[in-house]
Amino acid sequence: MSETVNPMSVPRITKVSVNIGVGEGGERLVNAENVLELVTGVKPQRTLGRIQNRDLKVRQGAPIGCKATMRRSEDIKKFLTDAFWVRENLIPAWNFDREGNLSFGVRDYTDFPGQKYDPDIGIYGMDITVVLERPGHRVSRRRRAKGKVGMDHRVTPEESRAWFVEHYGITIMEE
Repeated sequence: MSETVNPMSVPRITKVSVNIGVGEGGERLVNAENVLELVTGVKPQRTLGRIQNRDLKVRQGAPIGCKATMRRSEDIKKFLTDAFWVRENLIPAWNFDREGNLSFGVRDYTDFPGQKYDPDIGIYGMDITVVLERPGHRVSRRRRAKGKVGMDHRVTPEESRAWFVEHYGITIMEE
């Protein structure tokens, strides 16, 4: 008799967040928003400064960057395939956090397939965060009858690494 897998224990990608931090508003921020929309296909949202820092010349509430969140599995699959290709399918093991999420950076948007350098826009890098969860994790976020997710239902870094190797064929570099 074959062993069946519980569908509630199979991890899945919940969302992918892509962030570009510019540090200032104006034309550079508009260019970063255009780059983010070109690469992800999702309309970006501006991020605001949370604290005032005179050394960095950042005011509280001032626009300093932009982010885009992808939740559709087709968009996520295409984007992550391209992003891993840019990174040559090599991801260090320390890029996985204790909740099984993956975060990595891309230095230049022109490395993505189909993107060309535009001197009017410039060069922008981006931070990419992939959230991996099991079904049922909404219990911890919902408003009514909120509950806790047990440790055996959370995704560990080892499970996350194995999942990305299996589904995207990446190579994990150990320390």
